[in-house]
Amino acid sequence: MTVIVAIDPGPVQSAWLRFATHPLTGDRVESFAIWPNDELLRGLRGDLHLMRGVDIVVIEKIEAFGMAVGAEVFETVYVSGQMAEAARPLTVDRLGRKAVKIHLCGSMRAKDPNIRQSLIDRFGGPDAIGKKAKPGPLYGVAGDVWSALAVACTWSDLHG
Repeated sequence: MTVIVAIDPGPVQSAWLRFATHPLTGDRVESFAIWPNDELLRGLRGDLHLMRGVDIVVIEKIEAFGMAVGAEVFETVYVSGQMAEAARPLTVDRLGRKAVKIHLCGSMRAKDPNIRQSLIDRFGGPDAIGKKAKPGPLYGVAGDVWSALAVACTWSDLHG
């Protein structure tokens, strides 16, 4: 079994997701949240429960798409470097959005809704999310946590 912590970094807060993959039992989302970056850095350093049993940390890499960027992008790059350092001595890998789009959707033109649908299909279709009375394996996943899940699934498929 491999346990991955996947991170979608942001300038102020970041989404993280613990993902376990096993050749016999399959993939499983263990936990996830969106935390302020200082709290996530503490978690990556081992001060919180987040890192128990983790094998690798995978951070979504900032990539150029040919457009001008602002201060938020540079802050996100800075924070993602801090996250990589905080997770040491564990192995840290980075995975770009382009690789995620190609792997999960087969196209660079894929948008967030396409990626989300691909993940829902992977985990069982409409029942993957479920309802409060009968939650599915992706129940509660929302916002930037979808990106963290996409990073975890892609890394697992390509390297796991």
